[in-house]
Amino acid sequence: MILGAGPAGSAAAITLAQAGIRAMLIERHREMPDAICGGFLSWRTIRSLAALGIDPAALGDARIGTVRLFASSRVVEAPLPAPALGVSRRHLDTVLLDSAIRRGVAVERGVAVRAIEPRGLRTADGAILSPDALFLASGKHDVRGGARPAAARGDDPSLGLRWRRGPCATLSRLVGDRIELHLFDRGYAGVVRQEDGSTNICLVVRGSRWDEAGSVASLRESLARESPALGERLTGGDAIGDGDAIANIPYGWRARSGAAGVFRLGDQAAVIPSLAGEGVGIALASGRSAATAFASGGAAAAPAWQRDFARRARRPLAIAAGVRHLAERPARSAGWLPLAARLHLIGMVAAMTRIDHDRPLNHSPNPSH
Repeated sequence: MILGAGPAGSAAAITLAQAGIRAMLIERHREMPDAICGGFLSWRTIRSLAALGIDPAALGDARIGTVRLFASSRVVEAPLPAPALGVSRRHLDTVLLDSAIRRGVAVERGVAVRAIEPRGLRTADGAILSPDALFLASGKHDVRGGARPAAARGDDPSLGLRWRRGPCATLSRLVGDRIELHLFDRGYAGVVRQEDGSTNICLVVRGSRWDEAGSVASLRESLARESPALGERLTGGDAIGDGDAIANIPYGWRARSGAAGVFRLGDQAAVIPSLAGEGVGIALASGRSAATAFASGGAAAAPAWQRDFARRARRPLAIAAGVRHLAERPARSAGWLPLAARLHLIGMVAAMTRIDHDRPLNHSPNPSH
């Protein structure tokens, strides 16, 4: 059974179907939401989607070839190692889930799992589901009984905020075919245009910065003063929705061990700082590789797979954490950005924060399965 119909869950479902294994996928939302994270698909992520049978043309034509960084008064640009895409999570998740359904995956929508218990999964209506194996793909949403440790949040936990701005000539001109990173004190913002013409703006701020601001309006005002370019993006075009927020994001956390029969996927396996733009990549890589491990070794393969996936994620998470440490101190990072651009270090870092989607895992298959 797969819990969660985001990229990780759908990737696992499709991979199982490719191996001739029928899976049940349950999703708490009746309609696919536009998740707070995402919006950027790296070149490796696009290749991973192609391996799942997803035609890149189905994801739109919001191509991205450049990264632009803003720190204090400095602005630098650098080419990405290969073209990327700007895609809304609602569109990406819908394309993936539709592909899973076409392959025969059974999907139950509107089923909320409240707890993972010894006897099975307890749903909101009190029912108990007892699968042979669980692929936990609930994203940043923790499930009672399977929650990530509170200590993973750190001493100054991160808060994520997201706004979408409607199609706008000004934003099209300002952002263009770039992924932007705006660095500010104790946080950063990613800005990218998506397949539907909207602009996705995701902010990550430390709890201490949020406490100082006291409200969303005050935070936006202070950021606009500190980073006028970001202020332009926050006010361009018409707002789509009221925005989204999520607290206590455990950036840098990895599930280094696991239990038989439980495969933790996506953000439940490894949480990379969002400025790396590899969250969807990790989700797909975990879903594909966990399903492959299950097809070879059954539920007993979960602990070895979890340990191996944690090893795979270690380097990109560590590099992204180091970059984040610098990014949240723009007065310091502004000094080295021009040199980094001249030495092509920005593209190198972008490449080094990708996870290897295709490396085989060192799990121990169970011949009796």
